[in-house]
Amino acid sequence: MRAQLISGKDVAAEVRQKVAAVVEMCPCVPCLAVVLVGEDPASQVYVRNKIRQTEEVGMRSVHHRLDASTTQADLEAVLEALNQDPDIDGILLQLPLPAGLDEAAAIEKIHPAKDVDGLTEISAGRLIQGKPGLRPCTPTGCVVLAKHALGDDLSGQHVVVIGRSILVGKPAALLFLAENCTVSLAHSRTRDLPGLCREADILVPAVGRPQMVRGDWIKPGACVIDVGINRVPAPDKGEGKTRLVGDVAFEEACDVAGAVTPVPGGVGPMTIACLLQNTVLAAISRRGWSIQTDF
Repeated sequence: MRAQLISGKDVAAEVRQKVAAVVEMCPCVPCLAVVLVGEDPASQVYVRNKIRQTEEVGMRSVHHRLDASTTQADLEAVLEALNQDPDIDGILLQLPLPAGLDEAAAIEKIHPAKDVDGLTEISAGRLIQGKPGLRPCTPTGCVVLAKHALGDDLSGQHVVVIGRSILVGKPAALLFLAENCTVSLAHSRTRDLPGLCREADILVPAVGRPQMVRGDWIKPGACVIDVGINRVPAPDKGEGKTRLVGDVAFEEACDVAGAVTPVPGGVGPMTIACLLQNTVLAAISRRGWSIQTDF
C-alpha cells in the first residue's frame, strides 16, 4: 500500500484560516515587517509570497529592500528602527544575507517580542527551558504536519531528526521533545545512520542532501517529514532544466512509509503559515490583548 501523502498546502491553508479568524478579533491590524538585503532570486520569491499571504489573512505588511552593498551598521539601524516602531508587531530578516554581513549579529538586533522567526538567543533559550515564546517556523510546521498524519498526541513516538542546524534540526528536536516524544538528533558523525533511521516512528531529514534517505532507511509505516529542498538537474525536461527534490528518495519512501510529505508542497508552505501564526501571536502578546487562540 502506498504511503499517505501529507499535503503541506492543505494543512497550511487550514492554519491560515485560523490566523485570519484571530486577526478579525484584533483591535487593530497586526503588522509584519520584512527586510530583504540583496538580489537573491529565491529570497525575492519567498518574500513576495510572505507579503502576499500576510495580506490575504488580513494583516499588514511592510517591506524594506536594501541593496547588496548595505553595511552591517546600516542593516542593524533598520532593524533597530523597526524595534522602536510601535506599529510593527513582527520582524523577519530574510536569510541568507549577502557575503560580508554577519547574520548572527543582525538576528540578535531583533527584539525578542518581535522575533517571528524564533531565532534570537532569547527565543532559543525560552524554547530550551519550555517557557512561552515565539518558535522557529519550519520546525513548528514539522510538528503540525506530524500531528496531521498521526493525531494530536505524539507521546512516546521515536523521532529521528537528521541535521543539527539552529534553523531546523535543534529546534525541531526540542519541539518534538515538548510533545513527549523520544528524540534522537542525528548528524554527519552519527554511526550507522541508516540503522538509526530505521528505528524512527517519525523521521525528519533536514540536511540539504538530495534524496539521501533511501527507502530501506525507513521503518515500515513510519511518518516521514522531509524538510529538504534541493534543486537537481532534470534532463527529461530539457537542457539546463532543474527540478526540486527533498532529502528523501520520494518514490522509494512511498513504498515503505505510512505517511510522507512531498517536495515541493510539503514542509515549505507550512513555514510561511507558521510565520503568519507567529506574527498574530506576537501582536497579541506585546499589545496585551485578551484573545484566545487554538494554535
